[in-house]
Amino acid sequence: MSPFRAAETVAALLLAVLLALLAGCGSRLPERAFGTRPTANPPSGGEPLRVGIITSATSPVGGQAFIGPRDGARAYFDALNARGGLDGRRVEVETCDDGGSGVGNNACVHRLIDERKVFALVATTALDYAGAPLVAKAGVPDIGGQPLTPAYDTYPHLYGIYGSSAPRTGGKPGWNGTLYGGTEVYRWFEQRKGARTAAVVSYNQAASAAYARLVSDGLRAEGYRVVDEQVDFALPNFRAVAADLRDQDVDLLFDAMDTHGNVRLCEAMEALGVRVDAKVTNVQNWSSSVAEDYARAPGCRNALWVTGASRNHQDTGHPAVREFQAAMGHRPLSQWQLEGWAAAMWFTDAARSCLAGGELTRGCVEEFMNRPEPYTARGLLLPVRFEHLARPPETRHTCLSVARWEDGRGWVGQGDMTDNCATVPMLGYRP
Repeated sequence: MSPFRAAETVAALLLAVLLALLAGCGSRLPERAFGTRPTANPPSGGEPLRVGIITSATSPVGGQAFIGPRDGARAYFDALNARGGLDGRRVEVETCDDGGSGVGNNACVHRLIDERKVFALVATTALDYAGAPLVAKAGVPDIGGQPLTPAYDTYPHLYGIYGSSAPRTGGKPGWNGTLYGGTEVYRWFEQRKGARTAAVVSYNQAASAAYARLVSDGLRAEGYRVVDEQVDFALPNFRAVAADLRDQDVDLLFDAMDTHGNVRLCEAMEALGVRVDAKVTNVQNWSSSVAEDYARAPGCRNALWVTGASRNHQDTGHPAVREFQAAMGHRPLSQWQLEGWAAAMWFTDAARSCLAGGELTRGCVEEFMNRPEPYTARGLLLPVRFEHLARPPETRHTCLSVARWEDGRGWVGQGDMTDNCATVPMLGYRP
């Protein structure tokens, strides 16, 4: 699969949630504040193996926005320990809430690496991953993190949940500051739904507008007629947008807005009786909270579709999904929880491969991460690898997971993700 398309999807989330936060993330502490470096010696004997999870749990975006990967990872390690641990060794999880700020993130990196001396980080979900250079400098593997910033396409020792083909030398992100995303989402809807007219709604704010241009470029590359809609960030007139969507006979609706904006747009569409074939959202909204969030817009809610790079968390026909659901119990489920579970599994498989060879070291874990064979987390992820290509590819054969919301059924998968594949062009964008 292409890691770029999945990273592009999460970039939409980042640009949306940062709209009100761009000027308020705080300054970064100097590296001299973190002069003590952790030992590279592996844990010995039967002592617990300590891993860290950094999450923007109390970020300005909201208390529930980023905790899914953390909760999924902890559920995996709890289940692992209940079965006897990692070859007899208990995995001890240290969590840290960075508050969604760069200063808080640096503090979490310092606490987990320098003070708690964790062996690795797992399922990092940081709104401002300011501490990424310190993690890389310390040589601590960061496995299965959510790429909310370009850090996972920039630094060595960082392994995002969707993989990367960028050089990752610690300089500019991607290839000299440019990242690449594919057009497979737009092609899928054209081929499977016959969609030919798409609208992209954004705020009149730089980050939102920039991402909207990326989506519009991808749609035009696939031959769509594109309707660009923009609303005022402070006083958005969503009714005017909804009316224009109806007049333009739009098939697909994409956006570069936050959840609140999406809900208000859906409510305006509901009030005017506007319907589209699909309102396409991102993986962070792939959760059971949709029923509550869109309670006043049932027509729009039942037009919600989502695409991603992991298996639908409601796909109970798959044994790995059933295992995940059993471990989560009766908690509300989300796709980010499943991806956090997969991140913890990835670390465990890497560590177990090292123990089978006789010695668990960070270097050995990274050899597993960098191997040419793709990783799928027992079929929960589309094949992931880290390639370090000197030049970005012009095209990519890539697949995607697709689901749609149906009241009474929740998220219903649309074909198997390993069959939803196409060779598509890769388009550059600057994060």
